[in-house]
Amino acid sequence: MNVLDRIVEEKWFAASAAIGFWPAAADGDDIVLYADDKRKKKIATLHTLRQQLEKREGRFNAALSDFIAPSASGVPDYIGAFVVTAGIGEDAIADRFKLANDDYSSILCKALADRLAEAFAEHMHARVRREFWGYAPDEALTNEEMIHEKYDGIRPAPGYPAQPDHTEKATLFKLLDAEKTAGVKLTESFAMWPGSSVSGLYFGNAESFYFGVGKIERDQVEDYAARKGMSVGEIERWLAPILNYIPVQDQSTQARVVKDATPKVAPVAEPANDIASHPPGCTCAVHLAWRKKAVGAG
Repeated sequence: MNVLDRIVEEKWFAASAAIGFWPAAADGDDIVLYADDKRKKKIATLHTLRQQLEKREGRFNAALSDFIAPSASGVPDYIGAFVVTAGIGEDAIADRFKLANDDYSSILCKALADRLAEAFAEHMHARVRREFWGYAPDEALTNEEMIHEKYDGIRPAPGYPAQPDHTEKATLFKLLDAEKTAGVKLTESFAMWPGSSVSGLYFGNAESFYFGVGKIERDQVEDYAARKGMSVGEIERWLAPILNYIPVQDQSTQARVVKDATPKVAPVAEPANDIASHPPGCTCAVHLAWRKKAVGAG
């Protein structure tokens, strides 16, 4: 029996999920969530980043907020969020293999837990479209069509190309109370535990699509920091892989590293002019000049 069969037959892992939906409206590059359909009480704000790429004429730089109707449009829109895991119990099983000196099965166990979590996320997204949100109740896709994402809507995750900021998970986890409802914890570095977990947002807009934010400039970082109520330095640390410039503190560090790495040139010692300090028989220029002067004086 292979490892996947044993996972199923012996129920090695447990799966859990939490999903939610809220009235929402775009506010610039942010998405505001409301407590109910009266849309009076704001309960959270999701912050998004916009592409800053040079594109052909007629193509726009996208942000996830583009897929939610702004309040001024008068169109009532919604957004969803999810946290799913298929890894409850994976560490215990993986450690059991490791203690038995079976590193291969331990690694394979974790890898399969990751794949099962992704499959669970895809399954839940299908149920959201057809059942829970229900904006595509008649959807009937083949596995091949599912793989090629021939459905309406997307489920982007914080930390991935469309929203590279891992700190946005904090808002998502708070909205869903994910630790209690799904059994998934968020660490101080915004990693999820169990590791075989997936989180993200649900967009139902038929025009929504996956994209990569790509490199961004300091002007957007400053605006993003102000919107999130964080310092520019904090945002630069979290978004370091996509910055299209060297942060000021990094420039100072880089200059210091270059200075420290520059070879020190020892100062050239000038010959002493005190004859008494020269060794016997010295033929240096000073000594020769002294002898010549002494002969002339005689």
